[in-house]
Amino acid sequence: MLEHIELFFKSIFIDNMVFAVFLGMCSYLAVSKKVATAVGLGAAVIFVLAVTVPLNWLLDQYLLQEGALSWLGPEYADYNLSFLSFILFIATIATMVQLVEIVVERFSPALYNSLGIFLPLIAVNCAILGGSLFMQAREIPSLGLAFNYGVSSGIGWFLAILAIAAIREKIRYSNVPPPLRGLGITFIITGLMGIGFQSFGGMLTGGDESVAPVEETTVEVQQETDEKKNKEEIDEKSVSYNEVNIVQE
Repeated sequence: MLEHIELFFKSIFIDNMVFAVFLGMCSYLAVSKKVATAVGLGAAVIFVLAVTVPLNWLLDQYLLQEGALSWLGPEYADYNLSFLSFILFIATIATMVQLVEIVVERFSPALYNSLGIFLPLIAVNCAILGGSLFMQAREIPSLGLAFNYGVSSGIGWFLAILAIAAIREKIRYSNVPPPLRGLGITFIITGLMGIGFQSFGGMLTGGDESVAPVEETTVEVQQETDEKKNKEEIDEKSVSYNEVNIVQE
């Protein structure tokens, strides 16, 4: 359970797709002018990541990895289809994006029109493909953790685009210097938001730092003990040598 919670918060705040690895920046900047549009696209990204990452995990575990085909028989154990990862991952993503596009067009035509070309472009959004590739690179061990990673990565991207959309709506009424209007101030705000999100890293690293002083203290005590023993042995040898000299005299 702790592993799921750690992965959830780490994927949202510390390893955020936008602020940590700068994936999905095209849609992030282009569709973040209105909160309503940002919410719609963010929800679509969460759904696509939540579905494609577990599906691609299954493909990776039972089809693409070296020896993954052993379930078909021992003669297939040496096959390695990892070179097909990009093709199959993108095919899975494109299928899910097409499904999302059909649903959005059917139930929310206004959102479909406002998203425009960026809705079908989710299929080539590097944040979507990055989620599956990071899942593969980090060797996530279970389907549940893969689903957790997909959902939490999508939530992180959703929070990023929602926050910048809300700020950009308010910034319209602010006195921004002319050279910084538009993308200039947006990049500055994105950088500041990235610093804020990265500050959450202390939540997961604080516990490890507290162990270090204990280990250092243990090493120091062991060194002092060894030095004390060596000193006692030297003193005993000195006493024995002096006794021998006295007897000889």
